Formats: sequence, C-alpha cells, structure tokens
Amino acid sequence: MINLNSFLANDSQRTWLFVIVSLMALVVDFFNLFPKLPFSASWAAVLLCGIPILKGAAIGLLTHFDVKADVLVAMALIAAVYIGEIFAAGEVAFIMTLGSMLEERTVRKAREGLEKLVSLTPVSARVINSDSETIVEAGQVKSDDIVRVLAGEIIPVDGEIVFGRTAVDQSLLTGESIPADKDIGDEVFSGTVNQLGTFDFKATKVGEDSSIIRMIRLVESAEASKTPIVRIMDRWASYIVGMALATALITFGVTGESIRAVTILVVFCPCALVLSTPTAIMAGIGNASHMGIIISSGEALERLAKVKVAAFDKTGTLTHGRPEVTAAVTAKEVKTQDLWVLAATAEERSEHPLGRAVRRQAEKNQVKTLEISEFQLVPSRGVRVVASGRHILAGNADFLTEEGLTIEPQLAKEAESCRKLGQAVVFVGSENKTSGFIALADTIRDEARQTITSIESEGVKTILLTGDHAEAAAFIAERAGIKEVRSELRPEDKVRIIAEEFENKGCGPTLMVGDGLNDAPALKSAYVSLAMGGAGSGLAVEAADGVLVRDDLNRIPHLLRLARKTAVTIKFNITLSMLLNLVAVYLAASGLMGPVTGALFHNLGAFLIVFNSARLYSFKTDGGDFQKTERLSSSIGSSTA
Repeated sequence: MINLNSFLANDSQRTWLFVIVSLMALVVDFFNLFPKLPFSASWAAVLLCGIPILKGAAIGLLTHFDVKADVLVAMALIAAVYIGEIFAAGEVAFIMTLGSMLEERTVRKAREGLEKLVSLTPVSARVINSDSETIVEAGQVKSDDIVRVLAGEIIPVDGEIVFGRTAVDQSLLTGESIPADKDIGDEVFSGTVNQLGTFDFKATKVGEDSSIIRMIRLVESAEASKTPIVRIMDRWASYIVGMALATALITFGVTGESIRAVTILVVFCPCALVLSTPTAIMAGIGNASHMGIIISSGEALERLAKVKVAAFDKTGTLTHGRPEVTAAVTAKEVKTQDLWVLAATAEERSEHPLGRAVRRQAEKNQVKTLEISEFQLVPSRGVRVVASGRHILAGNADFLTEEGLTIEPQLAKEAESCRKLGQAVVFVGSENKTSGFIALADTIRDEARQTITSIESEGVKTILLTGDHAEAAAFIAERAGIKEVRSELRPEDKVRIIAEEFENKGCGPTLMVGDGLNDAPALKSAYVSLAMGGAGSGLAVEAADGVLVRDDLNRIPHLLRLARKTAVTIKFNITLSMLLNLVAVYLAASGLMGPVTGALFHNLGAFLIVFNSARLYSFKTDGGDFQKTERLSSSIGSSTA
C-alpha cells in the first residue's frame, strides 16, 4: 500500500496529485456533471494549484522584488475570484502549474560526477624506509619519499621511477588505450594503474599537487563556472506584467466595467508563453532519446543549437579504445603463417593488452600454437617462451637486440613507418633470428569520417584534442577528415584550449565529445558536451550534458540539427503565444470576450503551442545517416530482452 504521508511529503508527487485533482474538478464544472453541488468544483483547482502560485509570487515580490509571470497570474486569480469567475481562476491556475512542472522536469538531473572522481583517489601508499615497508595514507606521502607499487595497484602520487620496469595504464589522465612502458627515470602519475611487476619511485608531486587531485579541482571549478541560460520568458515577464496592469486599468477607466478589466488580466496571463519553451524542449529530448541520445536538461539542448566548434577526444571516441592488429610483417624468407604461430605462442599467457590483442587476432585466424613448457615475463620489455623445444621471444626492438637477435634493416624501416602512424610494434623471433613483427593500433570507428563530414556541412568546425602522441593523433585525424589537431595534451591543457582558443577568441561555442575520465574536466568546462555511453567512464557520463547510449557518432549531426529545429520551434511558439495574447486582449477590452471565454481561448493557445512542439517528436534529418525511430526502438527492445 502507498503511505499517504510519505507520498504527500514528496513535492513532485504532491504537485502531480494536485494537478490531477484540479483537472477532474475543472471537467466536472465544464460539463456540469454535478449540478446540485452547493459550490463550484473549480474551487479545488483554485486552492490546490492557485495557493502555491500566490505564495511563490508573494515571496518573490516581497523578498527579491522578483516580478515574473507568477505576479500577473496571482493578480488574475484574485481578480477572477473577486468577481465570482471561479472556473476561469481554476483553469488559469491549473495551466500555469502544469507548465511549471513540465519546465522543472526538463532541467532536473542529479550531478554526482565529482563524488565519483573523489572515490577513485588512492587511499594508501607503500613507503620504503631503509629496508622496511610502511603502509601510510596517500595524503601523508612527502616529497622525495620512496614509494613501492605492486602489480595491479593504483599509483598514489606523482613521481619518478628509481627501480624496476613496468607498463602503466594512463588512460585515466591521457586517454591512451595502450599502456605506457616505464623504465628508470620515467614519470608516473597518481590515479594511474600499474599493469606489470613491482617498481619503486621517488615522490615528486604530493597532496594537492598530484595529478588526480588537480583533476578534481578542475572539475569543481568548471562546475562552478557554468551559469544557466536566461529564459526569454523571464526577460519579458516584468514587461508583460506592466502591460497587463496598464491595459486593465485603462480599460476599466474608459468603460467602467470591472469584468472587462478582469478578463484582460485572465487573457494576458502568459499560459501559452509558459508552455512555449518546456513543451518544445521535452519533445526535442524525447526525439533524441528515441535516437539513442540522452540529454541531461533543456539548457543543454538550447546550448547545442548555438555550437560553432566540435572538439573530439581520440581514444574511445573517434576510435574503439582498444588495440587491434593492423599488420603482420615478416622478415625475408619467413612465411606469414609461421610468424603468427610464433607470435600466438609467445603471447598465449601474456596479460599485456598488446598480447591479448595478438591472441584475439590469432584466434580469428585459427592459428594453432605450440605447447609451452616455459614462460617468463620481462616487464617493459617482452616475454621469453620455450615451446616444443624452440626458444621464442616477443617484445620491443631493444629486448630482442639485448637477447642477441638481429633485426634486418628493411624490417626495422617498416617498423619505424608503422610507429610514425601511431602504431605499436611487437617484434617476434626464434633461434637467434627475428621472424618479423606484429603492428597494432587503436582502430578508428567506421562512422567517424561520415560524422565529421556531416558536422562540418552544418557549418561547425571540428578539432581533435588528445593526450596521445603526435603521430598517432595525426594518423587518426587524417582518417577522420579532421584538419586541426592538438596532441600530447593533459586534462588541464584541454580545458585551457577550450577556454582560450574557442570560448575567448571568437571561434564560437564549443561542443566537447569524449569518453574517458581524463575528459571529465574538458566536458565540464565546454559550452556543451557529449559522452560515449558504452565506452565512456562513469565520470565522463556524469560530467557531460548528454550521452550517446550506443556510442554511435552518427547521432551527433542529427542532434545538432534537432537542437536548431528546437530553437526555431521555441521562437515560433513564443511569437504565436504573444500574437494570441494581443488578439485576446483586444477582444476582452472591446467586451467581445468574458473571463470564461478568455480562459477557453487560453486553452486553444496552449493546445496550438503543444501541438507545434509535439511535431519535434517525429523530426527526422535528411540522408541515410540515421535509422528510423521505430527501428531503433525495436532494436533496443530486442537487445534488452
């Protein structure tokens, strides 16, 4: 059973109940369903919906001198009740309350991204003193302390490796999908994850200066700096109130008929105007959701209509976010199948992401591996394997050279060409001979180029912002058709570029599209932002203004067109509502319309506004970029089942 007290304690649920009861009361009065009632049923609407309006108008006017539509509505309610037009008063209160609820529903969203980021901060560290090891809180680590990190642990503070080799997952900060090999003298950053082996490092940036804490501060400052868009209706509200009062007083002074003055107040109430924005926003958000895009608020959809620049992250956004085999290059007189047998055997027990990628491709190629008798992982170098009596090596060029293998000049040249394209290279050798190498890269999404072309056809400039190195960034940008590229960026660099290069230098409002935790500050600071829902991190999704549920970049051009169509619809709705108000005021002032007829005229205006907004639900873009709403909805339903 429903707990009535608990139900009524919830403001939203209580208001919905009041609206439903008010609607039923108005229907009873309109059709005279209970003619023997000793009072008008519309009193229910006046009390349930009207009193909150009167209270809000009084508080706003007396405490902040906030003259908005509620003030005019309150005066119309009081005047209508005073002359006995209870139905007109109840109808106005009902429509205004319903419009207010629709508007609130479009902007309600809990933002918990910052708390999620805080939960990811390391809580402890292993500090080495002489030969002893002490577990301390991460915040207690001091500069120059020697800290030890085991495989799989989060690095607690920034520092420089003094002992050991490893591979570190830095996607938290840089967005790079391939773990970075680390050796003595290399930097490591807090919040990143040690993939292999154990290493010691000297702390250099601790406490508030560590990378993860700096990112938290960036998200906080970006959240604080974002201001809501001022509604057109709010800017006009004080003028509407003044015009309504002046018109009502002049009419009463000229005609001496109070009913005409009250009718003017009733018809001047901006009910249709109140519905103009929220109904269009809700329809636009509904259309987007059917297309697999979740928009956080009406403000976000309004901001999307003004976008002039679209900035994209690389890893996980334009690309799939994980390494895949792109080529297998053999040395002279070595067959490709033989290279694959050696590579698949060497990586069969490897947990390195590159090793797993090689294994996946080998399974696709149905490669049969040799029986392994010995396996040794060499952190930051590669693996040694003994299989079927053969000694096999797989790893970087330095590793094979250290083990006495020679790499042919032509093979080394081809490997270097792959590296310049942003690909990782795994050399494979056996019995003192290098057999070839496997090239791997984060592959671009199939729809990326089509998306960029469609976005630029809308007059929106595109740019790539990535933490990856220049060669990988240039390669992906060229494949996607993006002309402007910024590479090797930290999270704070992306924020700076968005703020300085675009927002402050006249390039126009910027849309940021990203997926990773490292993108959260940029997503927060951008004028408007979208996150990849499937590949994206939880924080990126929370930080963004919208989410691409299916990671389909082709939805972005549709969303931009939809946002612009929504903006046009809002402007048309506002214009139409104002014209209807002017006609109604003329009819009321001339005595051709009474309070009840005026209230019904409002219903007509509200209906036209809602009908025009509802057309956005079926809005479709031209071209073959998008599937029909029904097909998408059915596919979502089938995948859920």
